[in-house]
Amino acid sequence: MTSSLITLFLIMNIYVGNIAWSMNDQDLENLFAEHGTVTSAKIIKDRMTQRSRGFGFVEMSSGAEDAIQALHEAEVEGRKLVVNESRPKE
Repeated sequence: MTSSLITLFLIMNIYVGNIAWSMNDQDLENLFAEHGTVTSAKIIKDRMTQRSRGFGFVEMSSGAEDAIQALHEAEVEGRKLVVNESRPKE
């Protein structure tokens, strides 16, 4: 296989904190889709109550750096978001 046929996709995992309780996965995806290609968006929920825990993760295949710059400390539904590249679990 020639190198011109090989395509490498780098996906960045982004942490999003201080999410409004009223937001759902689709809202989060739509917010980040304005800045690039979203491969997944998930708000973390409490196992017992199924209520949002106020943070989530977005995976993007393009536009991740732009999204982080544009959305970090942006006010969404009355809350200032915390947005940065997620770190691996330790």
